[in-house]
Amino acid sequence: MFERGYKTWCEKYSADIRSKLGAPKDGPLDTRALAKLLGVRVWTPHDIPGLSAEALDVLLRNDGKSPSCWSAVTVVVQTKVVVVLNSSHSPARQASDLTHELAHRIRGHQAREVSLSEDGIMLLSSYDKLEEEEADWLSGCLLLPRDALILIRRNRMDDAEAALAYGVSAKMLSYRMAMTGVNRQFA
Repeated sequence: MFERGYKTWCEKYSADIRSKLGAPKDGPLDTRALAKLLGVRVWTPHDIPGLSAEALDVLLRNDGKSPSCWSAVTVVVQTKVVVVLNSSHSPARQASDLTHELAHRIRGHQAREVSLSEDGIMLLSSYDKLEEEEADWLSGCLLLPRDALILIRRNRMDDAEAALAYGVSAKMLSYRMAMTGVNRQFA
């Protein structure tokens, strides 16, 4: 799946970036500070100039049923990079979406194609499967590095309390605990 050493590289990158941000290696990450460090602006649909109230309503409709409900999109115009987050999602989801988009930038991934439909609707193509998996793993390491997971278990933090403290979803915490082997280590 990943190139040899990728997961180790992600943990090291997370530690290095936290050091640059002055954040503890086992504490929560300020995702917006990370974006700023990387030269990426973070917007919500409310920040998009000239967006009509009707378009805003459509973009922020979050009925939980629609498979087309969007999470985040990265827009690059010349040298400016903006990540637009769906502000109808929870802060934990937004943090995850932002770090995922930043992970694509960190890894140098390029979206395959952007085109317009006959109706004038912008169609965004995604990254390939490996690039999505790389961004998922790096995003998880940025939000919850192994040092943080060990601290959570060592301090016997309740999962709900830990998710809240780190600004992540319970699902993300559970996934990282399982995939890194920290749950087995503390079983």
